[in-house]
Amino acid sequence: MKATMEEVIRYYLLKMGKKGRARRMAAIIGMCLCVPLFHFVHYIRDNRKRLTMVMMSLVIFIAYASFSFPIFPDGEEHKLDERLTALISDESVSLAPEAEVDLEGLEDWEKELLLEEDETALFQEDEEDQIVLEDILTYRREQEERQDAVTEPMGEQDLENFSFSSDDWRLILVNKQHPIPEDYDFTLATIKGSQQCDERIIDDLLAMMQAAKEAGFNLLIKSPYRSDTRQEWLFARKIKLYMGRGMSYMDAFKLSSQVVMVPDSSEHQIGLSLDIVCDTYGTLTQGFGETGAGIWLEEHCAEFGFIVRYPKGKEYITSVEYEPWHFRYVGVEAATVIMERELTLEEFLEEID
Repeated sequence: MKATMEEVIRYYLLKMGKKGRARRMAAIIGMCLCVPLFHFVHYIRDNRKRLTMVMMSLVIFIAYASFSFPIFPDGEEHKLDERLTALISDESVSLAPEAEVDLEGLEDWEKELLLEEDETALFQEDEEDQIVLEDILTYRREQEERQDAVTEPMGEQDLENFSFSSDDWRLILVNKQHPIPEDYDFTLATIKGSQQCDERIIDDLLAMMQAAKEAGFNLLIKSPYRSDTRQEWLFARKIKLYMGRGMSYMDAFKLSSQVVMVPDSSEHQIGLSLDIVCDTYGTLTQGFGETGAGIWLEEHCAEFGFIVRYPKGKEYITSVEYEPWHFRYVGVEAATVIMERELTLEEFLEEID
């Protein structure tokens, strides 16, 4: 039988290794190089069919990709360097500076962008949302007779004996991680005109506004219940404003979700939240929390079943910036615990589960 090349090389290396120390070292190095090479050759030979199929598949993929997504259409790749050289050497051409988003000035340029649009169309619903106490009482006085009295705060004994349940409709959690359940059902009642909220919170809402008036603050309801369409429109408008400033869609989406709740994750859509300001400070900005009305609401809203839904310093829990104007109804019992212990609704529900 004829010896293979591998056997011949091994024979000569072994023979060379017997002829002195220096040749032995050379033979060892030769063995270290030849053995892996022979193994590689054997592997290729034993798996040639499989490797051939892999190579054919790779060639077909590259050919398909080159036809489907040509990098240089019309055979102009040879002109690329010339065009780049001409562009760089042209002194009349300069790169535009990268725009930096000034987050501190967002309110100013939002106003400027809004002025460029149809203000009547943009703000019509916002103006309708602004409701004063006298308008509400006048409207509802024709429908029912009620006594405007301040709700007495719960006593400590009553609170200790009260049992909380996460199944309570007043404690439903709606946020980015917990969208509105598809089977969630509630009845809307009219506050005034086309403005509505969950019918179960109207009496406590009016009692709070009446108590604030007696304390010297005229509260305004800026935005009660919002339909799904309305929430989608507000969110889309905010994204449009940020993108108009130069943001990418993803950056605009992320920032918008900190200011306007993503559709189906807003408590306005279930009629339990309202944006409340006052006649001397009618804008939905954080400065409202420093006004007399804002301070009074934070101190007394729990007496009527409301909480400041997005408190300062809890953004890492709510994923929403501080909103001193946003009030959520949870019932007097839960509101008392939440506001006294400076909790968020998320933290409160974790404790009672």
